[in-house]
Amino acid sequence: MGQRQSCFCDHGGLCKMMDLKTGRIIRSLSGFYDVALPEGVVTCRGRGILRKEGSSPLTGDLVQITEENGRGMVEKILPRKNRFIRPAVANVDALVVFAANTNPVTEPFLIDRVSAIAGDQDVPVYLCVNKCDLDPAVDLVRIYRNAGFSVIRASAETGEGVEELRNLLRGKFTAFTGNTGVGKSSMLNALCPELCLATGAVSEKLGRGRHTTRHVELYQLEADTYVADTPGFSSFDTEQMDVLLKENLQYAFPDFAPHLGRCRFQDCSHRAEPDCSVRAAVEEGKLERTRYESYLRLYEKAEQVKLYK
Repeated sequence: MGQRQSCFCDHGGLCKMMDLKTGRIIRSLSGFYDVALPEGVVTCRGRGILRKEGSSPLTGDLVQITEENGRGMVEKILPRKNRFIRPAVANVDALVVFAANTNPVTEPFLIDRVSAIAGDQDVPVYLCVNKCDLDPAVDLVRIYRNAGFSVIRASAETGEGVEELRNLLRGKFTAFTGNTGVGKSSMLNALCPELCLATGAVSEKLGRGRHTTRHVELYQLEADTYVADTPGFSSFDTEQMDVLLKENLQYAFPDFAPHLGRCRFQDCSHRAEPDCSVRAAVEEGKLERTRYESYLRLYEKAEQVKLYK
Protein backbone atom coordinates (compact mmCIF):
# COMPACT_ATOMS: atom_id res chain seq x y z
CA MET A 1 0.00 0.00 0.00
CA GLY A 2 1.22 3.48 -0.82
CA GLN A 3 0.96 6.45 1.49
CA ARG A 4 1.12 10.16 0.88
CA GLN A 5 3.80 12.12 2.67
CA SER A 6 5.52 15.48 2.45
CA CYS A 7 9.02 14.98 1.03
CA PHE A 8 12.02 17.24 1.64
CA CYS A 9 14.45 17.29 -1.26
CA ASP A 10 18.24 17.47 -0.98
CA HIS A 11 18.15 21.27 -1.17
CA GLY A 12 15.94 21.57 1.89
CA GLY A 13 12.86 22.76 -0.01
CA LEU A 14 9.46 21.19 0.46
CA CYS A 15 8.64 18.95 -2.49
CA LYS A 16 5.14 18.15 -3.67
CA MET A 17 3.14 15.47 -1.90
CA MET A 18 4.24 12.05 -3.15
CA ASP A 19 2.92 8.51 -3.03
CA LEU A 20 5.34 6.28 -1.11
CA LYS A 21 5.49 2.58 -1.92
CA THR A 22 7.20 -0.03 0.24
CA GLY A 23 9.25 -2.85 -1.26
CA ARG A 24 12.45 -4.85 -0.88
CA ILE A 25 15.70 -4.27 -2.78
CA ILE A 26 16.45 -7.45 -4.72
CA ARG A 27 19.44 -6.23 -6.73
CA SER A 28 22.13 -3.58 -6.22
CA LEU A 29 24.47 -2.56 -9.02
CA SER A 30 26.47 0.62 -9.63
CA GLY A 31 24.12 2.92 -7.71
CA PHE A 32 20.93 1.42 -9.14
CA TYR A 33 18.51 -0.59 -7.00
CA ASP A 34 15.83 -2.97 -8.25
CA VAL A 35 12.95 -2.81 -5.78
CA ALA A 36 10.30 -5.54 -5.76
CA LEU A 37 6.77 -4.23 -5.27
CA PRO A 38 3.51 -6.23 -5.40
CA GLU A 39 2.88 -4.88 -8.89
CA GLY A 40 6.41 -5.51 -10.22
CA VAL A 41 10.05 -4.45 -10.04
CA VAL A 42 11.08 -0.78 -10.24
CA THR A 43 14.67 0.33 -10.87
CA CYS A 44 15.59 3.19 -8.54
CA ARG A 45 18.35 5.57 -7.64
CA GLY A 46 18.97 6.58 -4.03
CA ARG A 47 18.40 10.04 -2.63
CA GLY A 48 21.66 11.90 -2.05
CA ILE A 49 20.64 12.50 1.55
CA LEU A 50 21.00 8.75 2.21
CA ARG A 51 24.69 8.82 1.29
CA LYS A 52 25.21 11.96 3.34
CA GLU A 53 23.73 10.15 6.31
CA GLY A 54 26.10 7.22 5.69
CA SER A 55 23.27 4.82 4.98
CA SER A 56 23.52 3.54 1.42
CA PRO A 57 20.81 1.03 0.41
CA LEU A 58 21.70 -2.67 0.44
CA THR A 59 20.17 -5.74 -1.14
CA GLY A 60 17.59 -7.04 1.32
CA ASP A 61 16.65 -3.59 2.57
CA LEU A 62 12.99 -2.73 2.99
CA VAL A 63 12.63 0.74 1.50
CA GLN A 64 10.08 3.37 0.69
CA ILE A 65 10.24 4.68 -2.86
CA THR A 66 8.52 7.15 -5.11
CA GLU A 67 7.90 6.42 -8.77
CA GLU A 68 7.33 8.72 -11.71
CA ASN A 69 7.22 7.73 -15.39
CA GLY A 70 8.62 4.29 -14.63
CA ARG A 71 11.61 5.67 -12.73
CA GLY A 72 11.98 5.23 -9.01
CA MET A 73 13.76 6.95 -6.16
CA VAL A 74 14.62 5.39 -2.81
CA GLU A 75 13.36 7.93 -0.29
CA LYS A 76 13.85 6.04 2.96
CA ILE A 77 15.47 2.88 4.29
CA LEU A 78 13.25 1.20 6.87
CA PRO A 79 14.83 -0.02 10.14
CA ARG A 80 17.16 -3.00 9.63
CA LYS A 81 17.43 -6.03 11.88
CA ASN A 82 21.04 -6.52 10.70
CA ARG A 83 23.48 -5.40 8.03
CA PHE A 84 26.85 -6.52 6.71
CA ILE A 85 29.58 -4.67 4.82
CA ARG A 86 30.79 -7.81 3.04
CA PRO A 87 28.68 -9.51 1.91
CA ALA A 88 26.74 -6.28 1.37
CA VAL A 89 23.30 -7.41 2.51
CA ALA A 90 20.72 -6.51 5.13
CA ASN A 91 17.89 -8.18 7.04
CA VAL A 92 19.06 -11.76 6.53
CA ASP A 93 17.80 -14.68 8.63
CA ALA A 94 21.06 -16.60 8.19
CA LEU A 95 24.37 -16.69 6.32
CA VAL A 96 25.55 -19.75 4.40
CA VAL A 97 29.34 -19.76 4.21
CA PHE A 98 30.69 -21.86 1.34
CA ALA A 99 34.05 -23.58 1.61
CA ALA A 100 36.06 -26.26 -0.16
CA ASN A 101 39.24 -28.20 0.36
CA THR A 102 40.30 -28.16 -3.28
CA ASN A 103 40.64 -25.66 -6.09
CA PRO A 104 40.40 -23.31 -4.23
CA VAL A 105 41.25 -24.38 -0.68
CA THR A 106 39.35 -22.29 1.88
CA GLU A 107 41.42 -20.90 4.73
CA PRO A 108 39.59 -21.50 8.04
CA PHE A 109 40.27 -17.89 9.04
CA LEU A 110 37.92 -16.71 6.27
CA ILE A 111 35.13 -18.87 7.70
CA ASP A 112 35.88 -17.77 11.24
CA ARG A 113 35.91 -14.07 10.46
CA VAL A 114 32.58 -14.17 8.60
CA SER A 115 30.97 -16.33 11.28
CA ALA A 116 32.27 -14.10 14.08
CA ILE A 117 30.82 -11.00 12.42
CA ALA A 118 27.51 -12.82 12.00
CA GLY A 119 27.62 -14.12 15.56
CA ASP A 120 28.13 -10.59 16.86
CA GLN A 121 24.75 -9.76 15.30
CA ASP A 122 23.08 -13.01 16.44
CA VAL A 123 22.76 -14.20 12.84
CA PRO A 124 22.98 -18.01 12.47
CA VAL A 125 25.72 -19.37 10.20
CA TYR A 126 25.60 -22.59 8.21
CA LEU A 127 28.68 -24.06 6.56
CA CYS A 128 28.34 -25.70 3.16
CA VAL A 129 31.50 -27.64 2.27
CA ASN A 130 31.26 -27.88 -1.51
CA LYS A 131 33.21 -29.92 -4.09
CA CYS A 132 33.19 -33.00 -1.86
CA ASP A 133 33.22 -35.13 -5.02
CA LEU A 134 36.81 -33.90 -5.52
CA ASP A 135 37.92 -33.81 -1.87
CA PRO A 136 35.79 -34.89 1.12
CA ALA A 137 37.34 -32.15 3.31
CA VAL A 138 37.36 -34.45 6.32
CA ASP A 139 39.32 -32.08 8.58
CA LEU A 140 37.25 -29.03 7.64
CA VAL A 141 33.99 -30.86 8.35
CA ARG A 142 35.32 -32.19 11.65
CA ILE A 143 36.56 -28.79 12.86
CA TYR A 144 33.27 -27.02 12.32
CA ARG A 145 31.01 -29.81 13.49
CA ASN A 146 33.07 -29.94 16.68
CA ALA A 147 32.64 -26.17 16.94
CA GLY A 148 28.85 -26.60 16.85
CA PHE A 149 28.16 -25.45 13.27
CA SER A 150 25.49 -26.93 11.05
CA VAL A 151 27.70 -28.41 8.33
CA ILE A 152 26.54 -29.77 4.98
CA ARG A 153 28.86 -31.84 2.83
CA ALA A 154 27.88 -31.06 -0.73
CA SER A 155 28.71 -31.20 -4.41
CA ALA A 156 26.91 -29.02 -6.92
CA GLU A 157 28.31 -31.36 -9.58
CA THR A 158 26.88 -34.64 -8.25
CA GLY A 159 23.92 -33.29 -6.28
CA GLU A 160 25.22 -34.43 -2.91
CA GLY A 161 23.80 -32.29 -0.12
CA VAL A 162 21.56 -30.21 -2.41
CA GLU A 163 18.27 -31.35 -0.85
CA GLU A 164 19.71 -31.07 2.66
CA LEU A 165 20.69 -27.47 1.90
CA ARG A 166 17.28 -26.76 0.35
CA ASN A 167 15.57 -27.93 3.55
CA LEU A 168 17.87 -25.72 5.62
CA LEU A 169 17.04 -22.67 3.49
CA ARG A 170 13.28 -23.19 3.38
CA GLY A 171 11.26 -20.33 4.84
CA LYS A 172 14.26 -18.02 5.27
CA PHE A 173 16.08 -15.14 3.62
CA THR A 174 19.70 -16.25 3.50
CA ALA A 175 22.85 -14.93 1.87
CA PHE A 176 25.48 -17.13 0.24
CA THR A 177 29.05 -16.02 0.89
CA GLY A 178 32.53 -17.49 0.62
CA ASN A 179 35.81 -17.23 -1.22
CA THR A 180 35.88 -16.83 -4.98
CA GLY A 181 35.51 -20.02 -7.01
CA VAL A 182 34.07 -22.15 -4.22
CA GLY A 183 30.81 -22.76 -6.09
CA LYS A 184 28.07 -20.51 -4.70
CA SER A 185 26.49 -19.81 -8.08
CA SER A 186 26.88 -23.44 -9.11
CA MET A 187 24.97 -24.50 -6.00
CA LEU A 188 22.22 -21.98 -6.73
CA ASN A 189 21.92 -23.50 -10.21
CA ALA A 190 21.65 -26.94 -8.62
CA LEU A 191 18.93 -25.68 -6.28
CA CYS A 192 17.07 -23.87 -9.06
CA PRO A 193 18.25 -24.91 -12.58
CA GLU A 194 16.07 -22.34 -14.34
CA LEU A 195 18.28 -19.55 -12.95
CA CYS A 196 21.13 -20.48 -15.35
CA LEU A 197 23.63 -18.32 -13.45
CA ALA A 198 27.07 -17.84 -14.95
CA THR A 199 29.82 -19.86 -13.30
CA GLY A 200 33.55 -19.57 -13.75
CA ALA A 201 36.44 -22.00 -14.00
CA VAL A 202 39.07 -22.04 -11.28
CA SER A 203 42.69 -21.51 -12.25
CA GLU A 204 44.59 -24.75 -11.69
CA LYS A 205 47.84 -22.81 -11.39
CA LEU A 206 46.68 -20.15 -8.94
CA GLY A 207 44.03 -22.20 -7.14
CA ARG A 208 41.48 -19.39 -7.17
CA GLY A 209 38.46 -18.55 -9.21
CA ARG A 210 37.37 -15.61 -11.30
CA HIS A 211 34.61 -13.34 -10.04
CA THR A 212 31.48 -14.34 -11.99
CA THR A 213 29.06 -12.72 -9.52
CA ARG A 214 29.78 -8.99 -9.56
CA HIS A 215 26.77 -7.70 -7.66
CA VAL A 216 24.42 -8.82 -4.89
CA GLU A 217 21.15 -10.22 -6.17
CA LEU A 218 18.22 -11.82 -4.41
CA TYR A 219 16.61 -14.94 -5.91
CA GLN A 220 13.32 -16.55 -4.95
CA LEU A 221 13.63 -20.34 -4.69
CA GLU A 222 10.18 -21.01 -3.25
CA ALA A 223 7.19 -18.95 -2.12
CA ASP A 224 8.84 -18.08 1.20
CA THR A 225 12.50 -18.86 0.44
CA TYR A 226 14.99 -16.25 -0.79
CA VAL A 227 18.73 -16.45 -1.35
CA ALA A 228 21.15 -13.60 -2.04
CA ASP A 229 24.12 -14.55 -4.23
CA THR A 230 27.12 -12.34 -3.45
CA PRO A 231 30.55 -11.76 -5.02
CA GLY A 232 33.26 -14.08 -3.75
CA PHE A 233 36.13 -12.72 -1.71
CA SER A 234 39.80 -13.42 -1.23
CA SER A 235 41.89 -13.25 1.93
CA PHE A 236 42.68 -9.63 1.04
CA ASP A 237 39.00 -8.74 0.89
CA THR A 238 38.52 -9.61 4.56
CA GLU A 239 40.17 -6.28 5.33
CA GLN A 240 36.96 -4.64 4.07
CA MET A 241 34.80 -6.53 6.58
CA ASP A 242 33.43 -5.31 9.87
CA VAL A 243 35.83 -5.30 12.81
CA LEU A 244 34.42 -6.47 16.12
CA LEU A 245 35.13 -4.81 19.43
CA LYS A 246 37.63 -6.85 21.40
CA GLU A 247 35.23 -6.95 24.37
CA ASN A 248 32.60 -8.67 22.19
CA LEU A 249 34.84 -11.03 20.27
CA GLN A 250 34.81 -13.96 22.69
CA TYR A 251 31.00 -14.06 22.55
CA ALA A 252 31.07 -14.27 18.74
CA PHE A 253 32.67 -17.71 19.02
CA PRO A 254 29.80 -19.89 20.32
CA ASP A 255 32.14 -22.84 20.94
CA PHE A 256 33.94 -20.68 23.54
CA ALA A 257 30.74 -20.29 25.59
CA PRO A 258 31.16 -23.33 27.92
CA HIS A 259 34.60 -22.05 28.94
CA LEU A 260 33.84 -18.38 29.54
CA GLY A 261 33.60 -17.08 33.09
CA ARG A 262 35.93 -19.78 34.39
CA CYS A 263 39.24 -17.95 34.00
CA ARG A 264 41.18 -16.59 36.98
CA PHE A 265 40.70 -13.03 35.77
CA GLN A 266 37.26 -11.65 35.01
CA ASP A 267 38.59 -9.54 32.14
CA CYS A 268 40.71 -12.34 30.66
CA SER A 269 41.51 -11.83 26.98
CA HIS A 270 42.35 -15.54 26.60
CA ARG A 271 45.77 -14.80 25.14
CA ALA A 272 48.54 -14.98 27.74
CA GLU A 273 46.89 -14.74 31.14
CA PRO A 274 47.51 -17.59 33.61
CA ASP A 275 44.72 -20.05 34.48
CA CYS A 276 42.74 -19.24 31.33
CA SER A 277 39.91 -21.70 30.78
CA VAL A 278 39.79 -21.08 27.03
CA ARG A 279 43.49 -21.76 26.53
CA ALA A 280 43.23 -24.85 28.72
CA ALA A 281 40.36 -26.11 26.57
CA VAL A 282 42.51 -25.72 23.46
CA GLU A 283 45.36 -27.68 25.03
CA GLU A 284 42.95 -30.40 26.14
CA GLY A 285 41.44 -30.70 22.67
CA LYS A 286 38.04 -29.39 23.75
CA LEU A 287 38.37 -26.40 21.41
CA GLU A 288 39.70 -26.61 17.87
CA ARG A 289 43.14 -25.00 17.64
CA THR A 290 42.40 -23.31 14.28
CA ARG A 291 39.39 -21.60 15.85
CA TYR A 292 41.52 -20.27 18.70
CA GLU A 293 44.20 -19.09 16.24
CA SER A 294 41.52 -17.19 14.32
CA TYR A 295 40.36 -15.62 17.59
CA LEU A 296 43.90 -14.38 18.24
CA ARG A 297 44.16 -12.87 14.74
CA LEU A 298 40.79 -11.15 15.12
CA TYR A 299 41.68 -9.88 18.59
CA GLU A 300 44.78 -8.26 17.15
CA LYS A 301 42.62 -6.47 14.58
CA ALA A 302 40.08 -5.53 17.25
CA GLU A 303 42.78 -3.84 19.31
CA GLN A 304 43.24 -1.38 16.46
CA VAL A 305 39.62 -0.17 16.72
CA LYS A 306 39.48 3.31 18.22
CA LEU A 307 36.32 4.43 20.00
CA TYR A 308 35.63 8.12 19.99
CA LYS A 309 33.17 9.72 22.34
